[in-house]
Amino acid sequence: MYIDGNNLHQAAKELGFEIDYKKFRGWLGQKYHIKVAYLFIGFMKNRLAFYEYLERCGFCLIFKQTLIYRGVVKGNCDAELILKIISDFYKNSYDWCYLVSGDGDFSCIVEFLRDNNVFAAIISPDYNKCSIFLRDKNVEIVFLNNHYHKFSRSIV
Repeated sequence: MYIDGNNLHQAAKELGFEIDYKKFRGWLGQKYHIKVAYLFIGFMKNRLAFYEYLERCGFCLIFKQTLIYRGVVKGNCDAELILKIISDFYKNSYDWCYLVSGDGDFSCIVEFLRDNNVFAAIISPDYNKCSIFLRDKNVEIVFLNNHYHKFSRSIV
């Protein structure tokens, strides 16, 4: 499983939830039998304790260097996520691939995996923000909107 950490975090936050990552990891394991869950996330020195917590929860973290530009943190992990999926595909590291994101930038990798018969499903963090570029790929999409209560707390 490959998780776009920012896409997941932002969608949950906008829907009024704070994810309990330990519960989320448990839910992924129970529902999808996930053994390895890669979480792609921007690296910030002041978040070391949070990264350690995520690792204790069972996530394999893959970091992207960040920078602050005009007061906004920049660190998009899309390329790293796609590269890892492709690398693992050619190493035969998985039989089925799940992607947690609603970002249309991943439509090319979804197509590639679907065409190679190894794509299981998209797990989109928000029904209303899942890109049309993912929706038109003729693959299963699970929307987390009705699942957040299982592994999150309300912040509204």
